[in-house]
Amino acid sequence: MSGQQWPSIGVVVPTHRRPKQLRDTIDAILTQDYPGDLRVVIVFDRAKPDEAFVQNGPRTVAVTKNLRTPGLAGARNTGICALDTDLVAFCDDDDVWLPGRLRRQVAALSPTAELVTCAVEVAYEGSVVPRLAGTATIRHVDLLRSRMMMLHSSTFLLRRTALMGGLGMVAEDAPGSQNEDWDLLLRAARRAPITHVDEPLVRVHWGNSHFAARYDTKISSLHWMLGRHPELHGCPQGAARVYGQLACWHAAVGQRKDAFQWARRAMRSKWTEPRAVIATAAAMGIVKIETVMAALHRHGHGI
Repeated sequence: MSGQQWPSIGVVVPTHRRPKQLRDTIDAILTQDYPGDLRVVIVFDRAKPDEAFVQNGPRTVAVTKNLRTPGLAGARNTGICALDTDLVAFCDDDDVWLPGRLRRQVAALSPTAELVTCAVEVAYEGSVVPRLAGTATIRHVDLLRSRMMMLHSSTFLLRRTALMGGLGMVAEDAPGSQNEDWDLLLRAARRAPITHVDEPLVRVHWGNSHFAARYDTKISSLHWMLGRHPELHGCPQGAARVYGQLACWHAAVGQRKDAFQWARRAMRSKWTEPRAVIATAAAMGIVKIETVMAALHRHGHGI
């Protein structure tokens, strides 16, 4: 492709008072070896836009405030609406794109694909662990069975026409803007298989999230997902995972009865579901959910 043939890409970066991480994120985007038009919009959510980030030139950086629902989902949609590019990419303000991310994804974009993802490497407390999907195509049933965390929102590259049309934008009614990325993946995969570049082209930093310990929001967002995607109940593996997560989050806030109930439900769906065991142990005071999560994070996994 010549520079004129490469589709234009707009990058949406939501942020909330993390200037140091944001600077690293923006630098990694602007130094991508992508031949086509590339521009960035930083959306400040519940914070005053910092004009120091504005850049003019071949690769522009604009700043704006979140004009929609407060939270990550509204911030992303604000950025989408501010762009008129062929494609839209997402990147969180504490993640870093690795060299070749955009070039590799655009090269993999077929005429029928609306969403392209890539694998990630997870950085946590000094360790870096790659997480691969083991496939180049993600189907709807794959996302029912597993959240597939390597399909992180910071890897998303979407056609803007799909976001503004049949696919729709990010769901702003997701409680606390949690699981909105899984919801978008499921909606996209229902329309067409997701193209995946199974190389770790984004470094995702764990441990910096504003939402890591908001267990009440984790609980409500999972109930929101079950209501929005009822087919999850019919997938034994996926249902067991969600029920097991609900058991863990209830255990984390001391709701032992609810934790036991969801753990039992998880094991009825899949008797080997490990989250049911973790939740039961946590509800009995044998372990702490935070301790388990930290151990899993060191190996690039989560609950």
